Amino acid sequence: MEEQVYSPDGVLYSQGPGMYKIPGFADIPVHFNVSLLRGAPNDKAIYSSKGVGEPPLLLASSVFFAIKDAIYSARADAGLKGTFRLDSPATAERIRMACQDQFTAQFPAAEPGSFTPWAVKL
Repeated sequence: MEEQVYSPDGVLYSQGPGMYKIPGFADIPVHFNVSLLRGAPNDKAIYSSKGVGEPPLLLASSVFFAIKDAIYSARADAGLKGTFRLDSPATAERIRMACQDQFTAQFPAAEPGSFTPWAVKL
């Protein structure tokens, strides 16, 4: 999912595909085995279709929660316990900063009002 980034004046910074990574051929696993479900007729479906809306949406959310679980594990390794916030889309920056270790400690959050933001979170 593309993250929309705006300036404080309302100018859209993230314009076009140059601002995010488009999946390519190299992102497909080398071994990608797929099999179709046999012997499961559905008389009420159009042309015996199996469901097309909810399963992909719910399966996609499992990736987000797997990332959040991995961050939780990394935080536990660093001695941090409890809940944390991770907004969607889970960008590389958000994932890295949520891990909270000796590297992210070098970039503390600024005090509100002490700076002019270059981008506005919606």
